[in-house]
Amino acid sequence: MKFDILTIFPNIFDSYFKESMIKRAREKKLVDIRIHDIRKFSKDKHKKVDQRPYGGGPGMVMQIEPITRALGSILSDKRQATSDKKKTKVILFSAGGRQFDSKLAIDWSKKYDRIVMIAGHYEGVDERIKKVIENWKLKIESLSIGPYVLTGGEVPAMAVVDAVARHILGVLGKEESLEENRNGVGVPVYTRPEVFEYKGKKYKVPKVLLSGNHKKIEEWRKTHK
Repeated sequence: MKFDILTIFPNIFDSYFKESMIKRAREKKLVDIRIHDIRKFSKDKHKKVDQRPYGGGPGMVMQIEPITRALGSILSDKRQATSDKKKTKVILFSAGGRQFDSKLAIDWSKKYDRIVMIAGHYEGVDERIKKVIENWKLKIESLSIGPYVLTGGEVPAMAVVDAVARHILGVLGKEESLEENRNGVGVPVYTRPEVFEYKGKKYKVPKVLLSGNHKKIEEWRKTHK
């Protein structure tokens, strides 16, 4: 799976993508993550990528020109030769976009082999970028990762990479490692010690989990989702 992220803050991703599961997936070449600095595609001598919005109002809007040039460069690179347009998804992060969830992550991991993400900032991105991408015969979708507003699309981009990548065969090592296939999302989990004592109080593991009765354990887990 190929991930391309367009951003004006490329260094934000360094630590997250160089640790843990994502790092191992990259080393195994199960995922290919590339970060693209939008400022490098600006023709402004100060590498400016934003301007005041037409119609007035506070804040600034990210310009269409550098983003279009960045996308054009990305989609014309050698990796695109192996990526069918029908299997390429373009995401524009927006607080008013479609809500991202596990179902989408699973679907995208199977349906697409490339996800291109535009991490917007300020008051958003010039709306015309959607028309440009549609004219390239590519699918674009506005996406939100929650019912709140963030300062930019970098955190959402990391969330999407993580959520989608873990459903790619081999990324977690074993398919059973997926919470969705194992216990279900939100099931309480416990580990040693059996009794944890702190400031005179004892905190115990539920007895059923120590019973060895797998049927009762499964029933307990189903009722605690």
